[in-house]
This record gives sequence, structure tokens and C-alpha cells, in this order.
Amino acid sequence: MTKCLIIEDEKEAQDMLLGYIQKTPFLECVGVFESGLDVPRNLMLKTQVMFLDIQLPGLNGLSYLRTLNIPPKVIITTAFQNYAVEAFDCQVSDYLLKPFSYERFLKAVNRTISIKKVIDLAPVRSLFIYSDKVYHNLNIDDILFVKAEVDYVKVITAKKNYLVLDSLSNWQTKLEPFNFYRVHRSFLVPTSKIERIEGNRIAIHDFTIPIGNKYKDDLISRIINKGNR
Repeated sequence: MTKCLIIEDEKEAQDMLLGYIQKTPFLECVGVFESGLDVPRNLMLKTQVMFLDIQLPGLNGLSYLRTLNIPPKVIITTAFQNYAVEAFDCQVSDYLLKPFSYERFLKAVNRTISIKKVIDLAPVRSLFIYSDKVYHNLNIDDILFVKAEVDYVKVITAKKNYLVLDSLSNWQTKLEPFNFYRVHRSFLVPTSKIERIEGNRIAIHDFTIPIGNKYKDDLISRIINKGNR
């Protein structure tokens, strides 16, 4: 079952999309919102396909899309054709002009899910982050560690540091598939970058990172198990 989300401020368009989704056996709508600003972060993380209008209250749909570090696959639903180039620059999967038929809706959904399956089979080792008013395509293998900074996280690489408005818990979820582990309430580290562990300290390049007592046994266990595979 593919979980999808509707961000649309017009009731008629909401009803049309809900009807199409309910008519499609492999789709499940997990929420309908009038603005992207109303969508809870944890719900967005569970969403696989998002139907997104462009003219929305509070924040333009494409502007909202650019704020997402790891967005779901996106199908634009709009009455305006002049945003198409900008939308595809944001790597949306399809662009539906209202009013559209169920046949056109289903074609967009099938195409989007096919794209997602291809992406899932070939994991991307990079992610876009928004820092200093710029979107950066960051290679995950370049990250030395991630540190919590109040309402931000600081992403440390050998060449540059990035300050991103986000939580360490959210980054833990993003990076766990790449063998990043919480070693302290304020630090995530990739096991591949650990040079040595001395007492409650980790050495990574020229940095010394503390290990929290409650994280140490789990870290050592993971490292030993990984080394024995």
C-alpha cells in the first residue's frame, strides 16, 4: 500500500483527489492539509507520494517543497501551467493541470511509483540540505559527524560545516541506513570514520567526540558485530 498526502486548499479539488485515491486499491491517503506548514514532520516522513498544489496560503507549494530535506515523490496538481519548468527543476514526478481525469491521475501515479521503485533499488548516497539560504547536494560519505545545536544540527565534513534547521533525532532516522549511530545525546557518527575509541572518547580526523555512558555498550557491540561479518 502506497501512503499518500494531499496538500490542497480548495475543497472541490480535495474531494476530487480523495475520490480518485479511494478508487485506487493500492493507494492510502494519510492526510489532507490546506498548507504545507500544517503537515506534521513525522507524517511527512511516512509519506511516499504527495499531491501538491502550488497556490497555497502561507507558503507557495514549490517554496514549501524546497524546504524539505528528503521529500516524498511529488505530483503537482494545479490550475496554472506557467509553473511547469520551475516544478520539474524541483524534480517533481508529474504535473497535473486541473481539472484532470481519473485516467490521467492513474497514469501519473503509476509513473511515480515506478520511479520510486527504481530509486529504492539503487540507494542514493547523497541528500539535499538547506544551509545559509542555499541548497547543497551533500555526499553522505563526506560527513564526519553530526552535532546538535539547540534548534539546529551542524553537519561536519572535512572541507566545510553546514548549519541546518532540524533535529538530531530526524537526522538519526535519515542516516541510520548508512551506519550512523547516536553516541551521545548531541552527536551522530558514522562507524566508517571512527579511527579509535579511547575510554569515553572517539577520534575522527582531528576531532574528539564524547561517548555517552548509555550509548557506549551499543556502539561497541555494533562495531564488533560489523567487524565479524
